[in-house]
Amino acid sequence: MFIHIGDDHVIQSKDVIGIIDYSLVTSSTINEEMLEQLKAKEQVVVSDEELTKAVVITSGQVYYSPLSVLTLKKRASMISTISRLEDYSEVSDEE
Repeated sequence: MFIHIGDDHVIQSKDVIGIIDYSLVTSSTINEEMLEQLKAKEQVVVSDEELTKAVVITSGQVYYSPLSVLTLKKRASMISTISRLEDYSEVSDEE
């Protein structure tokens, strides 16, 4: 399944490693150093850093998202719920 994380970015939910509040990331020098190194390797996708509310870490990239952690969590849990639903789209001819 896929998650829309804002700014026209859609990622596969299976690739998500973590979602962190941007204010927590910027308050840690270790996290800032890690992001700078990933930016140098061109593994960080930033649309508008001023609007960033969350950092989404995937297996291949790090995305700055304008959506809050709570919104992203709700989207991820909706996908999880949808994937567990049974398929009732096929109606039997016996009805």
